[in-house]
Amino acid sequence: MQFIRTIRELLNVAHLFETISSTHVRSLGLTPGQFDVIATLGNQPPMTCKELANKTLMVKGNLTVILEGLLKKGFITRTINPTDGRSALIGLTELGVDLFNKVFPAVTQFFEPICTQFDEKEMEQLRQELILVKNKLNQFI
Repeated sequence: MQFIRTIRELLNVAHLFETISSTHVRSLGLTPGQFDVIATLGNQPPMTCKELANKTLMVKGNLTVILEGLLKKGFITRTINPTDGRSALIGLTELGVDLFNKVFPAVTQFFEPICTQFDEKEMEQLRQELILVKNKLNQFI
């Protein structure tokens, strides 16, 4: 049962990170999902909803609701994909770029004291271990 205890700790860490992150992102006027979309689209060309869902790790239903809200606020555009008319391309508007340029540095600055508690070697070791776990679990999908 070591595996279950290990996964439980992984989920505890993910939940703790989400709690810390969510509180800060909400103080900037965004939901965590909105921030995830804005951060993913920042400094990137427009992408399809499928690409955006994969990069944000969101399910399509949640992503659709978030995109509708960001569209209404004027932060994103939705245009027909010229290479595949069945899909849309999502990109940031000028207002969205301004928002990205405001909130992304604020979030990275907020996490700096947390990140500096770990040295590069520790972070790389943890990253490699997580990749190993992910790759082994992917075999069951």
